[in-house]
Amino acid sequence: MTDTRYLVHGVFWDGVPAQSVGHDGGSPVLRLQSPPGGLRDVSLEAGARLGFAVADHGRFCLGHHKVHSASSRDHILCPTSAPAVKGKQCERCFVVDDSRLIHDFHRGGRVPDGLRTYLLQDHWLYVATFAGGASKVGTASHLRKWNRLAEQGAVVARYVARAEDGRVVRLLEDMVTRESGLAQQVRSAAKAEALAGPLPTAALDGINSAHAAAVRTLLGQAAVEGFSTEGFSIVDEGWVRPAQAAGLCAPTARHAYPHPLEQGKHGFGITALSGTNALASLAGTDAAFVVNLGRLTARTIVLGDFASEVPAVQESLF
Repeated sequence: MTDTRYLVHGVFWDGVPAQSVGHDGGSPVLRLQSPPGGLRDVSLEAGARLGFAVADHGRFCLGHHKVHSASSRDHILCPTSAPAVKGKQCERCFVVDDSRLIHDFHRGGRVPDGLRTYLLQDHWLYVATFAGGASKVGTASHLRKWNRLAEQGAVVARYVARAEDGRVVRLLEDMVTRESGLAQQVRSAAKAEALAGPLPTAALDGINSAHAAAVRTLLGQAAVEGFSTEGFSIVDEGWVRPAQAAGLCAPTARHAYPHPLEQGKHGFGITALSGTNALASLAGTDAAFVVNLGRLTARTIVLGDFASEVPAVQESLF
């Protein structure tokens, strides 16, 4: 154990995308920022152990992004490590963050040249379904086509359209929500709760397939009816779930993690990971637990050989 306080930037799925079922599909990590500003990745692959103590109350700013092109951006750390007041940012970093402008680009909002270059690359429209059956429509840039769905924790997903740029794909996304009622967000807490008792994958695949087919039909009708946006093609392509998620997506017995991650000391082994949710094993019990590591984002922790307490009355879990 050290006294170094790390600022948690979150769970990231890096590396190459999965090409077939059983492929590792990237390398999930918990990304940490040291006090001098360096970034450190802690492995979250199956078999890893994570031990930490929450060092401070509250959340702190993660900085902002300056986008230069489709493949180049700078992550600029908050110069004062200020408290987070806008999600995971301080007021200043929120205002100067290029990323926030993405959401207004398709409505005619002005964007810097670098962000415009990023938005002019191909984008994908997808339909994702999560462990409890909740589904959403969403978008991903071509370079993060696979990783975005891995980081969101989809169990099943299909790409339904390929658009020539970020403006077109967001217009399509808004149209799908407006016409079909398919949401654009699923709460992270809902994803974690669903993983405590996931539906069978075959059932989730059926839900996702039906939603995707309905969206493709809607897109086809829009094209015939002269929808104001050109520059897209309808596709039918499945997303390959990372192998590390298999243990969480299987309908085996597990329980919600019994301790608040915002405080205290924690330590557990990781046997599977889906999005930001880990399937964790605790010393002293055979029970498995779903831990939403996304709740650590923007908090400070100290790494060490800590261990989570086993619930006093284990029978209450069953």
